[in-house]
Amino acid sequence: MKAFVFFHYFYPDDETASLLFSELAAGLAERGWDVTAFTCNRGCRQESREYPARGLWRGVKIVRTWRPPLRQASIIGRLLNAGWMISRWALLAFRPANDPDLIIVGTDPIFSVAIAPIWRTLKPQTKIIHWCFDLYPEAACADGLLEREGRLAKFLRALANKSYAACDLLVDLGPCMREALSAYSATPKRLTVPPWALEEPPAVLPTPLEERESIFGRARLGLLYSGNFGRAHSYDDILELARLMRAEGVCVAFSVRGNRVEELRGAVRSDDHNVQFLPFAPLDQMGKRLASADILIVSLREELTGAVVPSKFFGALAIGRPVLFCGSHRSAVAHWVKQFNLGWVLSPGCAAEVAREIRAFVADPKEMENMRQRCHRVYREHFSKQAASNKWYTALSELVQGSFGFECDEEKTALKRDWHSR
Repeated sequence: MKAFVFFHYFYPDDETASLLFSELAAGLAERGWDVTAFTCNRGCRQESREYPARGLWRGVKIVRTWRPPLRQASIIGRLLNAGWMISRWALLAFRPANDPDLIIVGTDPIFSVAIAPIWRTLKPQTKIIHWCFDLYPEAACADGLLEREGRLAKFLRALANKSYAACDLLVDLGPCMREALSAYSATPKRLTVPPWALEEPPAVLPTPLEERESIFGRARLGLLYSGNFGRAHSYDDILELARLMRAEGVCVAFSVRGNRVEELRGAVRSDDHNVQFLPFAPLDQMGKRLASADILIVSLREELTGAVVPSKFFGALAIGRPVLFCGSHRSAVAHWVKQFNLGWVLSPGCAAEVAREIRAFVADPKEMENMRQRCHRVYREHFSKQAASNKWYTALSELVQGSFGFECDEEKTALKRDWHSR
């Protein structure tokens, strides 16, 4: 069984979504699939960095398309990069030798799913799966880059609808994204598979005391925001909470990179002595950095609810740390936080209430430990790579079974048994 995976970046690039797509591709290869990943030759954060045109990683064949070194952080560069990669992937469908059983396409670059109608027309037997990490044009409208009811936004929504209709399976990241997708008339099969954490320790990670002291000193409580900080993220409510708890031994640290970091730095006042910035941690040090905190911060601007689901949430649970989610109560993350009692939801006007709840949390060491254990347990049961893999492989095997025309339940059951035993 042959699969093509289309994503802008791929291993060894350390961009989170690229690593998740890389792991998905490797998982298929480990189960006997013939997997080829089509990606670009550039680094996500370092456009000047080039990777070899061909490679092999964990059984996955990697084909890297040359792409101009245009800055992904600029709007023009991002659009040109998208057009370049999408056109290259679309052209692959015209080659008779390219006849995979299925293709999996992501959302980087933006509107990558636009290749679906072309592949559907030229390769009608190929199953098309779209894993939605971000929704466009919804995200662009939320950023103010497009007028929600403008002509361009309407055209892009029509393009998205046509592209979704060409897919056999739409995979979203959570209930809020699924709700946003339901606004489209296209009705392919749907599946929810949240992104798993890049590090999955078998138990709650203990606090590395030396790392904690180097970051938080002797603070009574350490809150950490670690990861990308860009257009999708907010900080006003986080800083308000830090100021409310400034005299109570609470320290808030930002270990960030992204296009809004300087704006965040500028919002920190001279009297915010309990707010600090750290260098961004490399991937091999990320677990240690995260485990140094008592609470991990996740944020998402309310306007982007449904268009984006922050992956930081899953990394926090995996190591056994509660989450302070700064965003809308309609978000999937807020839903999970409240459903499983995994932390707090900080929305505008709620800082004083959240501060009271955190004070009670700090005053009860037993509850702090129970919360850590609960976060880790919920992750293992609901959000782990194994849980996600089971969903992926079951869905893909069912799609491929249909494409090969299995007619009897016994035959389907036998193939499923063989699939899961590999």
